[in-house]
Amino acid sequence: MKTFWVGLLTILCVNGYGQTLTVGAAKENGMSPERLQRVDNLINDHLNKGQIPGAVVFIARNGKIIYHKAYGYSDVENKIALKKDDIFRIASQTKAITSLAIMMLFEEGKFLLDDPLSRYIPEFKNPKVLVSVNWADTTYTTMPAKSEITIRQLLTHTSGIDYASIGSQEFKAIYAKAKVPSGIGSANMVLADKMKVLGGLPLKHHPGEQFTYGLNTDVLGYLVEVLSGQSLEQFFKTRIFQPLGMNDTYFYLPKEKQNRLVYLYQTKNGRLLKMETPTYDGSNPQYPTLAGTYFSGGAGLSSTVEDYGKFLQLFLNKGEYNGVRLLSRKTVELMLTNQTQPPITTQFGLGFGLETSANDHQSIYTIGSFSWGGAFNTHYWADPKEKLVAMIFTNMYASPVWNIGDKFKVAVYGAVGD
Repeated sequence: MKTFWVGLLTILCVNGYGQTLTVGAAKENGMSPERLQRVDNLINDHLNKGQIPGAVVFIARNGKIIYHKAYGYSDVENKIALKKDDIFRIASQTKAITSLAIMMLFEEGKFLLDDPLSRYIPEFKNPKVLVSVNWADTTYTTMPAKSEITIRQLLTHTSGIDYASIGSQEFKAIYAKAKVPSGIGSANMVLADKMKVLGGLPLKHHPGEQFTYGLNTDVLGYLVEVLSGQSLEQFFKTRIFQPLGMNDTYFYLPKEKQNRLVYLYQTKNGRLLKMETPTYDGSNPQYPTLAGTYFSGGAGLSSTVEDYGKFLQLFLNKGEYNGVRLLSRKTVELMLTNQTQPPITTQFGLGFGLETSANDHQSIYTIGSFSWGGAFNTHYWADPKEKLVAMIFTNMYASPVWNIGDKFKVAVYGAVGD
């Protein structure tokens, strides 16, 4: 009998169920140590050219952390070396965590994916679509939308909601006038207040007809609050972060961890300079150190690569991590299934960009991989077939070397040796 249970445990570990990330050797997990040197070469080249202040890299395969290194500085001016457990603003990488939260509530029977959003947030009832803007005073005309926004459309960015600060010219103006923020550093506001205002603003297009990357996941964050009766911060902490052991992920950092926040940099006249001017929405670049009240489900979190690795491993483990199940295997499969239909060409699941047969010719990713990134040049993906999790975090505003993420991707797959 003992032999049976040991064998069963081995099978479960091989298949990834409940697997917890632990340190392992590259070669023993099918990765070439010699070829992984290309990751070093890539990052050191960017450092030597003064293109990034620093970076932290994380690669895990088969649930084993085979590469976890810090390069450069968290504070260039004071020559403070970057550490592996330093904390980065992850911006839009928050979206995947909010998507997990909403799907946990989906499993609890709180809603169905094709329910109208207005059933739960009445301010989104009878949506309208923008027709024209009068630039003299930013007034606008609208037409009735063909249908209501659904929760599935929020998860897939097909609702017609655009982005503040980084969206189209028309909606940057409309949202700014209504004081609806992008969510990055919007510390002194309340999510419920701003999402209710957003509900009365026009859409860019009819729901379901196009892919428009926008404030959809901020709306989902508020929906989590409505359905759970908790703030998004409290839901994340008690239902996701504590169970997964994500002990360094926050909207606003406690004082004892603020010294681990990396500084935000920008490039000016070919030089790296610490951000001392406002970032998106005129926010303080050091917003994670504030005692904020705005919990942006689309862009508000800061985290470490190791914490985010635990989150991604949860999906490779089909909904379980460290003996804790947050989602069923079937719900994970649904989230990682393409939800968009022609003429929409963006391949997107319920919260993630996806690699499918439709776009596989464009990338070295394996079909089934899921990925995204954050506005401050952070990148992640996970590959279920290769049992691979990989991330590169820098923290730069309007970085001219965004493609470091794509180059890192090539270096990692180039080291697959089995």
